[in-house]
Amino acid sequence: MLEIEVEELDTHTVLRPSGEIDAYTVAQFRERIGDLALAPRLLIDLGSVPFMDSAGLGALIGGIRRIRDSDGEVVVACGEGALARLLHTTGFDRIVPVAETPEEALASLLTPDSPEAL
Repeated sequence: MLEIEVEELDTHTVLRPSGEIDAYTVAQFRERIGDLALAPRLLIDLGSVPFMDSAGLGALIGGIRRIRDSDGEVVVACGEGALARLLHTTGFDRIVPVAETPEEALASLLTPDSPEAL
């Protein structure tokens, strides 16, 4: 089961999925991230996602692409576990800033000229 929380704050929006993002839940995730395509600044907090398969990774990349196409900025927070290794191994962290904590990701998002922000 996947639960997705969206929090609209003054400076940014937070997308916080909780649960596995896989072939069974990817449509829900894809729809929710698509709803945020016009968000000017989005922090995706994957700290409560223990597993993401290739379908989930594809939905994540597609959603980020739509946000960037609308001139939005995106950062991802995901901790140190298997998901962080997946994002590093696939090269995802070379196209989107990835931080261990939401606080680090937020700092990168709110200071887009920092070296880790693209």
